[in-house]
Amino acid sequence: MLTSDQINSQIEELKQTLSQPDAFSSPDFADNSRKLNELEELLVLHQNVETLEQQLRDTQDLSQSSDAEMAEMATLELANLEENLKTAKNALEMAVTPRDPNDDKNVIVEVRAGAGGDEASLFAGDLHRMYSRYAEGHNLKVELISQSPSEGGGYKEIIFEVKGKDAYRQLKFESGVHRVQRIPVTESQGRIHTSTATVAVMPEADEHDVEINEADLKIDTYRASGHGGQSVNTTDSAIRITHLPTGVVVTCQDEKSQIKNKAKALGVLRSRLLAKQIEEQQSAESEARRKLIGSGDRSEKIRTYNIPQDRVTDHRIGYSRAALPKVLDGEIDDIIEELLKHEQKLIQELS
Repeated sequence: MLTSDQINSQIEELKQTLSQPDAFSSPDFADNSRKLNELEELLVLHQNVETLEQQLRDTQDLSQSSDAEMAEMATLELANLEENLKTAKNALEMAVTPRDPNDDKNVIVEVRAGAGGDEASLFAGDLHRMYSRYAEGHNLKVELISQSPSEGGGYKEIIFEVKGKDAYRQLKFESGVHRVQRIPVTESQGRIHTSTATVAVMPEADEHDVEINEADLKIDTYRASGHGGQSVNTTDSAIRITHLPTGVVVTCQDEKSQIKNKAKALGVLRSRLLAKQIEEQQSAESEARRKLIGSGDRSEKIRTYNIPQDRVTDHRIGYSRAALPKVLDGEIDDIIEELLKHEQKLIQELS
């Protein structure tokens, strides 16, 4: 692991590089700026560990003091310092663990109702709200791309973008089948029904991530219907794009402008193609790695929300917790943290 002096040296070199007159026009500008930010964050974590280690040593010395009152106070403080140091070391260790190259990207999230009829559509709506509330609490911005509301409430399908720092890192483990067990309000016998919704989380793809040949696209326009207001339905503003080599189809109709719908659809298409590339890469990796990050299979059941028992369980890591209403209100930090810990542990084992 780099020392504080080594990190400082690299920071100064990058600052010197970025201060050059032609730095902004350099193709390495974005990478250098990102690396500088990462090193500065790493330095803060490193210095925090060093400070706590020194405080712990000083407090251990004080705990051996001949002054009984001083020794007692120091002894009481030791446990707190040891816990803080452990937390700081974990944060530093996570920071130096090799990162997924897509971790800092924005994401496109697709939620689709699965088995369960109207209940599945309502659950899809619950998941959309859960991610939206989580985003609100983490300085992430949610932008709607397209939606297909269900007559009974909720959504048959809803696609949205989540923008902000480390959006993909925070949400990448949400892909898969989510299952809810609850008693529908229309159930007179009090029987528990099981419904599902499928979530796909894809890193937002830039043009340099995925090149799309216009000749490979079949673009259809049609009149939008359903949600969006009267003006949406009066022109052929809806867009359907078919990527002929892969058969991937993307539609978008929520904007009044055909140009805006096309831009959104192309963004989703690029992200789906990038996700497909990532899945192919993952399929070539070890079985242990695939179990952690998920197979990429949209049919893989990853989590169950059991409302009568007030319990949510992530099946990949065997993690369960109560307070399910808070989970559906976006309080999923602990679940995400546990998944990230497992990722970190496995990366270290495989490296």
